[in-house]
Amino acid sequence: MNNIFGKNISISIFGESHGKSIGVVIGGLPSGIKLDFEQIQQEMSRRAPGQNKLSTQRKESDMPIIQSGIFEDYTTGAPLCAIIKNNDAHSKDYSILKTHMRPGHADYTGNIRYNGFNDYRGGGHFSGRITAPLVFAGAVAKQIIKTKGITVGAHISQIFNIQDKKFDKQNLDKQIFHNILEKDIPVIDDTKIEPMCAKIFEAKSKSDSVGGKIECAIIGVPAGIGNPFFDSVESVISHLAFSVPAVKGIAFGIGEEFANLYGSEANDEFCIKDNEITTKTNNNGGILGGITNGAPIIFEVTIKPTPSISKEQNTVNIETKKEVKLEIQGRHDPCIVQRAVVVIEAIAAIAMLEML
Repeated sequence: MNNIFGKNISISIFGESHGKSIGVVIGGLPSGIKLDFEQIQQEMSRRAPGQNKLSTQRKESDMPIIQSGIFEDYTTGAPLCAIIKNNDAHSKDYSILKTHMRPGHADYTGNIRYNGFNDYRGGGHFSGRITAPLVFAGAVAKQIIKTKGITVGAHISQIFNIQDKKFDKQNLDKQIFHNILEKDIPVIDDTKIEPMCAKIFEAKSKSDSVGGKIECAIIGVPAGIGNPFFDSVESVISHLAFSVPAVKGIAFGIGEEFANLYGSEANDEFCIKDNEITTKTNNNGGILGGITNGAPIIFEVTIKPTPSISKEQNTVNIETKKEVKLEIQGRHDPCIVQRAVVVIEAIAAIAMLEML
C-alpha cells in the first residue's frame, strides 16, 4: 500500500482505526511558515468524534503530536510529520468482522486485496478515522494559502432530501464562512438545522443512517492556475475528494444542471467590472479548460450514508462461503456529513497548495 499524493508537495497518511496512532507526513513545504496551532486544533475539533449526539460517541481528542518539520512554531523545510493517538478504540466490537463482511464497507475488498491480512477493526486503514490526518494537512495548507489571499469554506448543502441554500457563486466573501463556522450544524439557512437534525435522529432511532452533500468554495484564487487534461483543477480536486471515504460523487459549478441548458444559457459571458475582466455568471465554478478564471471555485460532493449500521443485514461468511445475517455492534455515526465538512475544506486547501 502506497498512500502518497502530490507532485509539488507530498502527503502520505498512515495508521489504522484501532492501531496505536494515525498520522501524516507532508513533504515539500516551504520553510519559515509560522503556524497557528490553536487554529489547527480548532480545525481538528470540527472533525473529532463525540462532539454531540449526532455523531459516534467514540471519544478522541485528535490532538496532533508533531514529530518533525516544526521548530519554534515555524516550518523548517524538512518533512512535517504529525501523529494522532487512538485512545478510545473498542476492538472487541469488531471481532465478528474477521469473517462476516459488512455491506457497503471495504471489509470484503480489503480482505481480497490484502489476502486477509488487513486490520478489519473499525475499518482499519479504510476507516473514516484516517481523515483526521487529512484535516491536519488541510489546516496547515489553509494557513499557507491564506498568505496568498486564498480562503476555503464549506457547508452542508443537503441531508437526505433536505436541502440548504447554495453559495452565491458570483458574489461570495469569506464573511459567510465565518457565519457558518459559528453554527453547530454548518448551513447557510438556519431554518434547515432542525429538520436536518430530526432526520439524522430518525435514522439513528431506526438503527440506520443517512447521507447528504457538501458544497465547498475557494475564493481569492487568481486566474491562470492549473493545467488542461490530467492536471486540471477539477482533476486535482477530484483526486483528493475521492480519497475521502464515503465520497461517491463530485460536481463543479452548476454540475448536473448543465444537462438541462442550452449553450447560450450555460456559458459564462465575459465583462469588465472595476477595470478587471470577469464573468457575468459563474456556472462553470471558476474553472475553464482546467484553469482558474478568477471567479470563486465551487464544487459539491455527495456523501453516502454511513455503511456501518446496527440494523440486521444480509452478508456472507468469507471462511465458510455461507450466507449469514449480520447486526453490527459498536459506535457509529448515523450521519457523517456534518463531520466531513472540514475534511472537504481540507482537501480543497491541499489541492490549492499543490497547484500553487
